[in-house]
Amino acid sequence: MKKSSTFSSQAASAAPFTPRGGSATPSAQQNAEPSLFNPATIREFTPQSYDIGNTNSGNGVAQDTSLYADPFTSMGAMGQALPPVGQFNPYANEQNALAGPSGAFYPQHGTYAAGPLQPPNYHLYQPYDSYRTDLQPWQRSTYDFFINDKLREEMQKKMFATQQTMPNSGLPQLDRWHSLFPLDTSNRKNSSSFGFPSWVYKAQSTRNGRHYALRRLEGYRLTNENAILAVMKEWKKIKNANIVTVHEAFTTRDFGDSSLIFAYDYHPLSKTLQEHHFQTAPGTRFRGPTNVQEPVLWGYMCQITNALKAIHSAKLAARCIELSKILVSDKNRIRLAACSILDVVQFETNNTSIAELQQQDLVKFGKVILALATNTPTAHFTHINAAVESLGTKYTAKFKDAMLWLINSNPSETKTIEKFIICISDQMTSHFDLALQADDEKSFILGKELENGRVARSLMKLATITERGDLGNMLNWSETGDRYQLKLFRDYVFHQVEADGKPRLSIGHMVSCMNKLDAGIEEMVMLTSRDGETVFVPTYRELRQMFDRAFNELVKHSKHGAPGQN
Repeated sequence: MKKSSTFSSQAASAAPFTPRGGSATPSAQQNAEPSLFNPATIREFTPQSYDIGNTNSGNGVAQDTSLYADPFTSMGAMGQALPPVGQFNPYANEQNALAGPSGAFYPQHGTYAAGPLQPPNYHLYQPYDSYRTDLQPWQRSTYDFFINDKLREEMQKKMFATQQTMPNSGLPQLDRWHSLFPLDTSNRKNSSSFGFPSWVYKAQSTRNGRHYALRRLEGYRLTNENAILAVMKEWKKIKNANIVTVHEAFTTRDFGDSSLIFAYDYHPLSKTLQEHHFQTAPGTRFRGPTNVQEPVLWGYMCQITNALKAIHSAKLAARCIELSKILVSDKNRIRLAACSILDVVQFETNNTSIAELQQQDLVKFGKVILALATNTPTAHFTHINAAVESLGTKYTAKFKDAMLWLINSNPSETKTIEKFIICISDQMTSHFDLALQADDEKSFILGKELENGRVARSLMKLATITERGDLGNMLNWSETGDRYQLKLFRDYVFHQVEADGKPRLSIGHMVSCMNKLDAGIEEMVMLTSRDGETVFVPTYRELRQMFDRAFNELVKHSKHGAPGQN
């Protein structure tokens, strides 16, 4: 049988072979028939615009090798190709609006060389998994030993905000204050509240190292020194949970003008009611107005009532009750933040009696709550009675009556904060109960962290004893006597392995053993050396005694004594 040929009859007329990327000779192009398939005339598809700054648009080896190059080598060219952007604003939440047309921010080199360019990663632990229904009552998950993940993250954010600095801010260093950090989110001057433009800064005191909020009144010239002394003497006596405590007031020329500065307690990451519930200007980081629920408004009313009760009982008046001067420091937790300022500024020009100022406090109080209920800033009120009447569709009659009592004046009745407390006594009781429940929850969380604190102290002491080596004139101090048993206990707690040799990472086992060591119970524990030739069976009480003796011996040889004593 004759074997068939492996070439077709059209092979004779096929185009000659041409390497990819090359070009056919003119004679070959003339001999090729246009109706036949010619691979040399087909260009291979190559993805474009994968590397910014790559100007080679042709095919071949030059472009293929770029796919395997180190991606970090092209960062310089990428930075040159990006459009220029403005300066970074470290205290704005939405950075896209500040980054220009590109919608991204790339800080210039050296802008904040001494500080972090972005907030740290607060997720130090893995977030909560799905709820496990197979846990027995005596079993615990990892998260049962630590603080609530959300609460921990919020506290760490506040700690970071407290320590945040701006080295190139251009702000001066005051006599007793340093590391000033601007807290204002806008650069617009506003003198409607105090008659002078005011600014707020965070600063650290050189006397005690604590952080404070400094409110500066620009361009104020003090004419009577007794104004500060008399006013601060009375206001410093007020300690209330719903009032930002004022500590002192002083004048300075370090800002290039005559400024009056008030030092208040600093509550990190706080926002005003204006910022929390209203959109102040287009393009800012604050969300638009929302319908505030009645329980939230009752909570605000109870807290402001508590603040005014303390102020009026001291024969003073708050005077500055505005949406922009009430801080929201936690969930529905508010504080009056600008007390005592008008008393100093208007010390000589104010002719209004304290009784009249207290009546004005109640009216301003009602307008603030009414503004939140109607989603209307107080400056936009034209018909207050009509605004109060509109509350009937969204809120209860009791809430409406409370608004009418605060806002409307009755010549035959002198309104006092004590009478208002009687009117809303049921709401005050409910708010008090919620506060106690929140306190119980935080006490429970604090109890868990208390145990973790004890474990941390014991663990640090144990780490100073084991693997130390020589001490004084004793060679291998940590490998002899009681210290050797403590080393085996360390292995028992942290270096256990399963039957197949895999590490055993049980946080419950570690915490339980360290708590037993701290308590010194009579339970026995078997300690085995790694070679299996030495075995000890002491009790936790005996281990505790060994632990104390070894650490006290370290304290004797220490230069500064036990930690925390100096």
